[in-house]
Amino acid sequence: MKRIDVVGAVILRDGRVLCAQRAHGGALGGMWEFPGGKVDAGETREAALVREIVEELACDVKVGELVVTTVHAYDFAEITLTTYYCDLLGSEPRLLEHADSKWLFPEELQELDWAPADIPAVEKIAEQLGPRG
Repeated sequence: MKRIDVVGAVILRDGRVLCAQRAHGGALGGMWEFPGGKVDAGETREAALVREIVEELACDVKVGELVVTTVHAYDFAEITLTTYYCDLLGSEPRLLEHADSKWLFPEELQELDWAPADIPAVEKIAEQLGPRG
C-alpha cells in the first residue's frame, strides 16, 4: 500500500481552532480536517506545514508543539498524519482549496464530520484545551 507523510496545522486564535472542510468531489470530499498537506522529499514536517498553509490559506503560521502523530489506512493509501499547534502570524486565512472553514472552541470540534485520520487529534485537542472540570 502507498504510504503518504502528511502534516496538519491546529491553528489557534482566541481560544478557538481553525477547522477546514475538504473540497467536495475529491478524496474525503466534504469532510473536515486540519489544514496542511504532504511532506515533500527532503523537507522537514515543520517546513512542509508552513509551505502548505501558505498554499492553502495564503497566510503564515508559527509551528509549535506536537499534538499527535497517527497512522490511518484509507482505501487509497496509508496516511501518517502529524499535527502541530500553530499560531497565526499576520493576515487572516483565505480559503484557496477548501470548501468552508469554521473557528470552533475545542469542546465543539466533535460536532463536525472529521476525516478519520484527524479524529485522534480532535480528541487530543479536546482533552488538552477543552473546558476544565
